[in-house]
Amino acid sequence: MIRYSFMIIDPLSALGADDDIRRFFDLLKSCGYEGVELNLHNPLGVDVDRLQEWVAAAGLVVPSFLTGTAYHEGLCLSSPESEAHQGAVDRLIQNLDLGERFNALLVVGLLQGFRSDEPDEDIANARIADGLRAVARIAEAKGVDLVIEPVNHLQVGFNNSVGEVRRLVEAVGSPAVHPMVDTIHMNVEETSLTQPILDCGPQLRHVHLCESNGALFGSGNIDFGVVLQTLAAIDYDGFASVKVYRKATLEEAAKTSLEYLRQSAG
Repeated sequence: MIRYSFMIIDPLSALGADDDIRRFFDLLKSCGYEGVELNLHNPLGVDVDRLQEWVAAAGLVVPSFLTGTAYHEGLCLSSPESEAHQGAVDRLIQNLDLGERFNALLVVGLLQGFRSDEPDEDIANARIADGLRAVARIAEAKGVDLVIEPVNHLQVGFNNSVGEVRRLVEAVGSPAVHPMVDTIHMNVEETSLTQPILDCGPQLRHVHLCESNGALFGSGNIDFGVVLQTLAAIDYDGFASVKVYRKATLEEAAKTSLEYLRQSAG
């Protein structure tokens, strides 16, 4: 059975004081979420010990961490610049400690970079695979998994489709590296919202649920009912993170999204 988490894209400090963060975690639990997906800003915006305490007190888990903000620090897996490339590898390795501590996945998308970082796709993918291979060796030892997010071509330069991500996962060749799907990016890159999920099958390790316009569920054109039915058809039992980043407050998004998804699932 699918478990739902709620994605917080901004630093946790943007929620306010410590009590505000704790209240929001409690709200997520009351809405029926089992987890909260966080973005690894540097700094994170809250002490890790306190974060672990607050999450546990709310009865939640952190199933996954986003890693893409490191790109804005000049780190990039596809870059020919050794400092940028190795820096991206080192940051992911560093993040594995958090993944191990929270038993959480690391989501890799934006950190792959753009064609402006490396115009040659084959060379870029070789660098990306090499970097992920180095991270994966340590991830395997720590028992942490990485998932590669297929991000649309307007936001990431490489591996935009689920098929491309699956080929990258195969090239890395590690049991610690898996594909994931995100409905907003599939809406741009794919001809079907269901076939990429079926193609992943049991390899699918993580899901982002996002409306086609990034706003409240039901305000765009994603058929979430079909997506959820397809996930059920492959017996997906991991986390699906609700992502709403436009035209709504976090509180509004948290309160309405899960109810919408349950109605859509029938």
